Amino acid sequence: MIIQKCYRTWQQWTYSAGHRSHCIFSFLHSHFSSLGPKVYHHQPVNTREFDSHVYARIIQHCTRNNDPTKGKALHCHIFKMGNCLDLFARNILLNMYSKTGLFSDAINLFDEMSDRNTVSFVTVIQGYLNSQEFEKAVELFFSLHKEGHELNTFVFTTVLKLLVTMDCVGSVNCIHACIHKVGHDSDPFVATALIDAYSVCGSVGVAKTVFDGISEKDMVCWTGMVSCYVDNDCLEESLDLFRQMRLENMQPNNFTFASVIKACIGLNAISVGKSVHACVLKTCYEMDRYVGVSLLDLYTKSRDIDDARKVFEEIPKDDVVPWSFMIARYSQSNCCDEALDLFLQMRRETFVSPNQFTLASVLQACATLGSLELGTQIHCQMVKVNLDLNVFASNALMDMYAKCGKMEASMSLFLESRNRNEVSWNTMIVGCVQLGDAEKAFLLFLNMCEENVHATEVTYSSLLRGAACLAALEAGIQIHATTIKTIYDRDYAVSNALIDMYAKCGRINDACSVFDAMTEHDVVSWNSMVSAYSMHGLGADALKTFEDMRKTTIAPNQLTFVSVLSACSNTGSLEQGEFYFTSMQEDYGIEPCMEHYTCMVSLFGRLGHLEKAVKMIEGVPREPSVMIWRALLGACVAHNNTELGRFAAEHVLEMDPQDESSYVLLSNIYANTKRWDDVAIVRKSMKRKRVKKEPGLSWVENQGMVHYFAVGDDSHPEIKLIRGMLEWLNRKSKIAGYVSNTDVILLDVEEDEKARMLWLHSERIALAFALVRMPPGSPIRIIKNLRICADCHMAIKFVSKLVQREIVVRDINRFHHFRDGVCSCNDYW
Repeated sequence: MIIQKCYRTWQQWTYSAGHRSHCIFSFLHSHFSSLGPKVYHHQPVNTREFDSHVYARIIQHCTRNNDPTKGKALHCHIFKMGNCLDLFARNILLNMYSKTGLFSDAINLFDEMSDRNTVSFVTVIQGYLNSQEFEKAVELFFSLHKEGHELNTFVFTTVLKLLVTMDCVGSVNCIHACIHKVGHDSDPFVATALIDAYSVCGSVGVAKTVFDGISEKDMVCWTGMVSCYVDNDCLEESLDLFRQMRLENMQPNNFTFASVIKACIGLNAISVGKSVHACVLKTCYEMDRYVGVSLLDLYTKSRDIDDARKVFEEIPKDDVVPWSFMIARYSQSNCCDEALDLFLQMRRETFVSPNQFTLASVLQACATLGSLELGTQIHCQMVKVNLDLNVFASNALMDMYAKCGKMEASMSLFLESRNRNEVSWNTMIVGCVQLGDAEKAFLLFLNMCEENVHATEVTYSSLLRGAACLAALEAGIQIHATTIKTIYDRDYAVSNALIDMYAKCGRINDACSVFDAMTEHDVVSWNSMVSAYSMHGLGADALKTFEDMRKTTIAPNQLTFVSVLSACSNTGSLEQGEFYFTSMQEDYGIEPCMEHYTCMVSLFGRLGHLEKAVKMIEGVPREPSVMIWRALLGACVAHNNTELGRFAAEHVLEMDPQDESSYVLLSNIYANTKRWDDVAIVRKSMKRKRVKKEPGLSWVENQGMVHYFAVGDDSHPEIKLIRGMLEWLNRKSKIAGYVSNTDVILLDVEEDEKARMLWLHSERIALAFALVRMPPGSPIRIIKNLRICADCHMAIKFVSKLVQREIVVRDINRFHHFRDGVCSCNDYW
């Protein structure tokens, strides 16, 4: 047999030790590796000498090839030959077991070793570290120290890595002291490990002291210190150190470049980043995947998506990371078509398989584009490769279905998910709020709390948006209290949502308090405050807030000017409206959108400048929207311009034949001019086209319950008390000087009947209920789904003075604050 031939040949060799070892290794490497387990069946032959180093080389070969089976067979053969390995070879055998997945055998071998040195201990400590058996690793380190073995550089680097992995960074100082005692603190290898450990601790100053104490700094030391600065947001210091490194003629490596580019991104120093890119090209690191991905991040963060694509085309794309990164950046930059095209190119032209991050970015693009069909296909692909069970991908799927309006499919995935996290819950809550089902969002939040899932800023900001949509002040206040307890009230998104919630619930002073309490404001904060003042009819405050914003470094955007022009429209500020409309274009380079034109048409129209309104419409560069024509139609109703109103209504109904408000406004124009035949024609047209007028509804919140009332509603359990209050208010108002405006009743009935019908409007019924049930002196907040009529506006002014209470009415357009017989809108709405 071949093994016996090996033994005979071995016994007969008389060459020198070096030549003999080389021949033995070559022979065993070529023959023993194919023999495998057969070696167990042969009795060993006595040899005159046993060369441990030859076997050590073969064991190393098994470790490099990750072949524990052959390594174990060789160990068995050595054992049968008398287990004559020296300590050096046994340590290599120990390392083979540790690194090839047979760590339990490594422990057995270690326990059986009669003599052990530092290498033996470090090898097993590293094994425990890789197996995440941290306590045993620490115990073994103490045993090493107790038995008096040498504490060399490998011991310290291994222990430092162990402490960082265990998150026991507080013990790094103790190890540092030990390193200093034995004189290894100037060793580059140990010092770099110390810098990494102190970087995790956040002790940048100590790390710099260690760095300065290194006697001969190599590239790894410099890179470690640069990375330490970057990881701890000392970005300027990292660039200074990089410049110093270059002055020392040190050649940066790929990790150095990746860290420096990250620092440039953090400082928004794009020009410096491009200079680093030039250095990358000179040193030929542009093909490195780490550097390539960092460059992609640099150019996408600078919104230079075209240059990012050029970098992407030049770097290696043999794995999924660059593909996923570029697709993600396209999706996040609202270049969703490009994201989907790149994904299709990846599937067609490469053998790279997408991972959960790739598919999540593709689903984000599908959600933005509303591409339900492609999103469903991605879902099928995820099911095939079992990625639908991944929580990251599953959350992206839920989000896609929710944003495409398929909330049932999203909820089904949510309920089936086995490993939901806070993102899963937030996705569902956000989806419900965006689709107008805020009540379900609050129910989900309660379930989330019951399952002890921690809410985040996304949770709270979404719930506050939901409370704003429902005008549910009590719920909003409770969420506000919770954010204060969890310190989330300091978050930008939460604070901005609080401003919006209080404004839409009629508490403009509270919205102002939240705004003033913020340490810093972003553009959303300013926009929210300007919009809040505008919707409450406080045009002067809105414009003052905007002027304050202009004094800051934050530039206004399209939404800012929508709020500003809306404030001008609500207050009839013609000159200021024209000034800001011009300034928006000339000073800020913002092209007017349909919302801006709508505000200007409304401003001109409500002031009676119908010709200017028409001229503004004619100047719209694109096809005017339904909103613009509807604004003109509303102005025509206010100023009884029948022909122009009919012209505007025709345009609205041409674009949206089911727009019931245009039929109603057109009917009102005819009714104001007593053209009852035309009113009948409009109503017949509505009936023929099955267009139904939205019924007037008002609701008021009391003790956490919302009470709804329709016109002439007598279904409430306390209707008798409500009627009694209405009669009392009617009588007292007339004594105070109230005279009903029956012109708002656009029906061909007697005047007495019109006067009676006025007191059956939904907002008056809601007001009567609130006066009956809410504590005396407390403010009353009423929400109405339509515009408040002129007579109700007048009547509520009288009531506010009679009962000496603040009454806030939010209609479809704005808020009205009634105090002591005066409304905040100054009768201009």
